Amino acid sequence: MLQLKNGKIKETVKTEITGSEKGKLIPTDIGIVVNDFLTRYFPSILDYDFTAKMEEKFDDIAEGKLEWDKEIGTFYALFHPDVDHALNVRLEHKVGERVLGTDPATGKPVSVKIGRYGPLVQIGDGDSDEKPQFASLLKGQSVGTITLDEALKLFEFPRTLGEFEGSEVTVAIGRFGPYIKHNGKFVSIPKDIAPAAITLTEAEELITAKRDAESKKVVKTFDEDPDLMILNGRYGIYISYKKSNYKIPRTVKNPETLTLEQCREIIDRDEAKPKKPARRTSARKK
Repeated sequence: MLQLKNGKIKETVKTEITGSEKGKLIPTDIGIVVNDFLTRYFPSILDYDFTAKMEEKFDDIAEGKLEWDKEIGTFYALFHPDVDHALNVRLEHKVGERVLGTDPATGKPVSVKIGRYGPLVQIGDGDSDEKPQFASLLKGQSVGTITLDEALKLFEFPRTLGEFEGSEVTVAIGRFGPYIKHNGKFVSIPKDIAPAAITLTEAEELITAKRDAESKKVVKTFDEDPDLMILNGRYGIYISYKKSNYKIPRTVKNPETLTLEQCREIIDRDEAKPKKPARRTSARKK
C-alpha cells in the first residue's frame, strides 16, 4: 500500500491470513436444505425487508398506533395460503433428496437425503417390497456434492480387516462416524485416517492406544466397594462414586495412596457442604 504524507511516499505491506476454518459459520446440509425449502415456498417471509417492516409494525403496536389482532389477521391471511401450498404440493422427491444414479449391482436407484440422524445414502426406494439399504455420509461429505461412486463406496462397510488377539477386527460407519470394532469394544477412527483404506496394523495401533489410555484413567479401585474408584480425568485425579464425582483436596499430595476409608471421608465432607442454589436466568428487558 502506498501512502502520501508530508510530501513523502511511504510503502507498507499488509498481510492477511486466509483459509482458516476457525470462527467461520459454515452451513450444515440440514441448514442448506431448510433454507432452500423456505426460500422456494415462503419467499415473502425470507425477503430482506420482511423483518424490518414487522419491527416497524411491532413498534406501532407497542405505541398503540395499530391493533395487534388486526395485524395478526392480515399476516395470517397472506401466510396461510403459502402453508397450504407447501403441504399439498406433490414433490417428485422429498425435500433435500438428490438422485445420484443407479447401482450397477442391483439396478436400483441411488439417492442422498437428510435422514433422522443426518445425511445418508439410500439404495432402493420405498415403493418396492425390498427394504432399502442405508449408509451414513462420512465427515466432510455433503448431500450437495457427493458423487455416485463415493456413495456406493459407503456400502462396502462393514469391512473385515482380519484378526487381532484371536478376535475379528471390523471397520464400520455409525451415527457418530467411522469406528473399529474388536472383541465387543469400539474405537473411533481419527479424521486423518480414511476408513476405506485403514489397514489391520493401523487398527491394532488404535486399539492398543485406546486400551492404554483407559488403563491410565483408572488410578485405583477397591474390591470392597467396586462403585468407588479413583480416576485420572482431564482436570486431574478425582474420586468417582455411583456416577458422582468428588474433588480430592489439594492437601492430598499422593491421591493414589488414598484408602477406602479416606475416600469415604472426602465424599462425606463434600456431601455435607451446603449446595449452591442453581442460577436462574431471566430474559433481558429492552
